Formats: sequence, structure tokens, C-alpha cells
Amino acid sequence: MASTGVNMLRWGALVAGVFYGISHQSAITSRDRASHFQHEWDSKQKLIDQAKQAYLQKTQGHKMGGVISNPDDPKFDLEAYLKDVESKSK
Repeated sequence: MASTGVNMLRWGALVAGVFYGISHQSAITSRDRASHFQHEWDSKQKLIDQAKQAYLQKTQGHKMGGVISNPDDPKFDLEAYLKDVESKSK
């Protein structure tokens, strides 16, 4: 039979191993979860960027009778735009 000291050492190693395994698994799980959330965030950000780019191309490429209709364009002229809208509505 093993002595009491050896049994204590075995049980202590077992308990330490169980706690190490739990903490290590927790670290792996949290790292994987963070990686998953980052991947989701990047894919959503990519879609948002694509939508913004498509909107800019649509609005900058769309001119109403030679008048720039994009208010973010530095060459946008509100007076000319309003006159053009007025003339088309008549």
C-alpha cells in the first residue's frame, strides 16, 4: 500500500490537473469565441463598406440632366438642382 504522503501527492496532482484543464479549456473557448465575433464583425463591416461604395457610385454616377444630384459632391449646386427638379416637375 502507498503511504499517506504519496496518496496526498496523487490526489493533489489530480485536483491540480483538473483545475488546469478547466482553466485551459476556458481560455481556448474564449479565444475561439472572440475570433468568431471578430470574423462576424469583419464580414458585416465588409458588407457595409460595399454598400457605401455602391451608394456613392450610384449617386455620383446619377446626374439629372447634367446637374449633379449628390449633395456630398463638392461641385453640387443646390440652386441648379432645384431649378432642374422644378423644370422636370412641370
